[in-house]
Amino acid sequence: MTRADERPGGQRVPPPVRRLPLTGGEATVVDAVDPAEQPTTVLPGGAGDATGAAGASGGGASRFVSAPRRRIGSASIAVDRMQVEELSIAYGSKLAVDSVSLPIRQGEVLALIGPSGCGKTTLLRSLNRLTELTKTASMKGRIVLDGEDIATLEPTALRRRVTMVFQQPNPFPMSVFDNVAYVLREQASRRPRKAALQTAVRSALARAGLLDEVVADLAHPALRLSGGQQQRLCIARALAVDPEVLLLDEPCSALDPQSTQVIEQLIVQLREQVAVVIVTHNLQQAYRIADRVAFMYLGELVEYGPADQIFGAPREQRTREYVSGGFG
Repeated sequence: MTRADERPGGQRVPPPVRRLPLTGGEATVVDAVDPAEQPTTVLPGGAGDATGAAGASGGGASRFVSAPRRRIGSASIAVDRMQVEELSIAYGSKLAVDSVSLPIRQGEVLALIGPSGCGKTTLLRSLNRLTELTKTASMKGRIVLDGEDIATLEPTALRRRVTMVFQQPNPFPMSVFDNVAYVLREQASRRPRKAALQTAVRSALARAGLLDEVVADLAHPALRLSGGQQQRLCIARALAVDPEVLLLDEPCSALDPQSTQVIEQLIVQLREQVAVVIVTHNLQQAYRIADRVAFMYLGELVEYGPADQIFGAPREQRTREYVSGGFG
């Protein structure tokens, strides 16, 4: 006798799915999608090719199941901002980054992907010389910003031009206004008055997509904002000094799906104004927002190229295995 939730032959039918809308409204109940019918991007090494990650393990075609890419307008012609040239970084005797070379361009979002410990965060932190704050760190090769070797630049001045937003939102324990005004006051030769900073603060909040939500009370304590608002405040603070490059280290890992969606839309929009480099473990996120992707493994840059190519037709076996879930 066949159960109500079984097909002939004993195959179980997936239970219905209850969908909760992100923007309010009532939940809906829909039939679950059969995994066999799930839309996928099939990578090289699929059925009939023993080189595929899943195929090699007897699991059939290797697939990257992807959400739609977020293309908000079309990017302008990309402009080179930074160039990483044969960069190697070690912590003591342990090599963390091994001879990596790649460009960083305004007009593009560059996503650094790879398993934990592969060197992507070390590479990101080296772009504004945060890595050198670790006493055991040593570096070979060079990084160029608008034609200048960053090793010749004063670190504080460099970090105004190449700013970073970290994994956990870290607003200062002061008002929304003062969080953004703080960095403007720090770079001024004389401490400007609040009235003189109004335009710059509001502009930074607008660029971060936060102004409309806080404009009624800029004196509101920053620590009382939601997690997503706090992260956008940190992005506004980073943008206030008009940097050339914006570095993002897992900026959505601590956020809910709705806040993540807002941040992702913001990142795609910002690529027109600033070169964006993001480290993410979320392959779906990298596919949604990145123009170019760099896949790193054990400190080595395995593959670099357009996001559609990295996720749709990777050239390297290790890339193919990683994006299809063979390891991580």
